Amino acid sequence: MKVTRIELQPGVWLTAVQTKKFKSSVLGAQFLTPLTAEKASLNALAPMVLRRGTAAHPDMESLSAALDELYGGSLEPMVRKKGETQCVGFVGSFLDDVYTLNKEQVLEPAAALLAELIGAPYTQDGAFCPDYTGQEKANLADRIKAQVNDKRQYAQIRVVAEMCAGESFGVDKLGSLEAVEAITPQSLWAGYQALLKEARVELYYCGSADAQRVQAAFGPLLAVLPEGERAGLVRPAKGKAPKQAKRVEEALDVTQGKLAMGFRTNCDAWDQNYPALTLVNAIYGGTTTSKLFMNVREKLSLCYYASSGLMKYKDVMLVSSGVEFDKVGQAEAEILSQLYKCQTGDFSDDELEWARRSVVSTLRTTLDTQARLEDYWLGQSAAGLTDGPDDMAARVEAVTRAQVVEAAQDLTLDTVYFLKGRE
Repeated sequence: MKVTRIELQPGVWLTAVQTKKFKSSVLGAQFLTPLTAEKASLNALAPMVLRRGTAAHPDMESLSAALDELYGGSLEPMVRKKGETQCVGFVGSFLDDVYTLNKEQVLEPAAALLAELIGAPYTQDGAFCPDYTGQEKANLADRIKAQVNDKRQYAQIRVVAEMCAGESFGVDKLGSLEAVEAITPQSLWAGYQALLKEARVELYYCGSADAQRVQAAFGPLLAVLPEGERAGLVRPAKGKAPKQAKRVEEALDVTQGKLAMGFRTNCDAWDQNYPALTLVNAIYGGTTTSKLFMNVREKLSLCYYASSGLMKYKDVMLVSSGVEFDKVGQAEAEILSQLYKCQTGDFSDDELEWARRSVVSTLRTTLDTQARLEDYWLGQSAAGLTDGPDDMAARVEAVTRAQVVEAAQDLTLDTVYFLKGRE
């Protein structure tokens, strides 16, 4: 697997992963821009409306027919958050040229169709189509409203919003219902023109073609990008936990409480000790052999589930748990007790090695899945980092026990969010 990174023009980068491991190839184009409450919904809506039609293929039926001609390929809108950067655009999957019936080229027409989606959208009266805009606004609003349906995920969204209020990281990648409601075809068009001109662009390919051919295939897309000064990389500022943790309670119609706890880590993907932090997370709550799983859930039965997870591009770790309403105090105390054990080195050599094997295995299996590989490289590109999964795995292999304890000692409780039932 060969990874080539090229700046095609100022602020426009290509990551080309050459491999014959997969039968499909992946194409992507993402616009990277600072995440803000004012523009999050506007940016999130743009690829959804773009996907409805182009000047040459003005509806989804004709677009689908064009994709069918490319061996049933796909091009889907994507909205993601990497640290305090919002990433919006398209990811497509197509049959790799090696496997076409008569060795036809799929890469070039697929890249041309991607360029068409981005550079020649279907418009009416100099703006986006009002019908498409209205329908996709309704869909985006439904996605935002639906976040509350998954209570576990909702609790995590809420603890981040409370913990990082006033920080860009606290903004949801989809924005807000109020912002969606205010969008018009004209404001969406103006916002998209600004995105086209000002956002950093990350192009991606994974398949059997070499980087030179991929670069040429993206020529039509480069031709539709306006010249301008594009946004630089954003490294989020590190937060500082309050002296006393912030506490937030919310009541909804739930039969099981959701306890979410946000910790400041004083460490993110840019830091040298980040590999050690990944092991802290794995020992603490990131695996089925972790302290939270084995003790808080299995041994003490204080939670239906209990796990921890790192926000790689922000100095945040979240603990997520499902608890009985009357056990929330006990559960919180035990969750903190297990963290103290990590901070004092109270874990066995076996626990450390189980954690190491889990983290390394997760990194290396990234290479086996095209979707995870694309997402990994998008995150690295958004952060300006060049380590591949194998490089990161090697760094994790080298972490010592002392480094794990040191990284754990930087964890500080910031915010506790509890979702309880209505009285």
